[in-house]
Amino acid sequence: MEIEYAEPGYRAGVCNIGPREVAQRRRAGMTGVGVAVALAVALVAIGAPTILRGLVLFPLWGGLISLEQVRRHFCVGFAFAGLRSAGPEETREAVTDSADLAADRAAARVMVAYCGLIALGVTLVYAWLPI
Repeated sequence: MEIEYAEPGYRAGVCNIGPREVAQRRRAGMTGVGVAVALAVALVAIGAPTILRGLVLFPLWGGLISLEQVRRHFCVGFAFAGLRSAGPEETREAVTDSADLAADRAAARVMVAYCGLIALGVTLVYAWLPI
């Protein structure tokens, strides 16, 4: 589900990137998920033990975060760095308002956490499958 915005631009904790940045994260997300799938297949093919199958977690987690950034038009890295790039020119600017910075960082922490939980759940299911 794509989030629709009444007007483009920065909104603290909600939107901090524009179309060009979104496209970059879409590519990164698809790459991360693709690497996770390829790694999962390779680990099954070589008969890797369950613990090694856990390596799928990392590219999957990164890919899911990137895809969620696409869906929300919100970059975790920018939030932690105190940046935004959502204006008409899509130039990177510092977020100077402390309340906006706090809202961005809180939203970023939540995104990292729930994407991590999803990735962990998928990885555990995959790791324990009898294949």
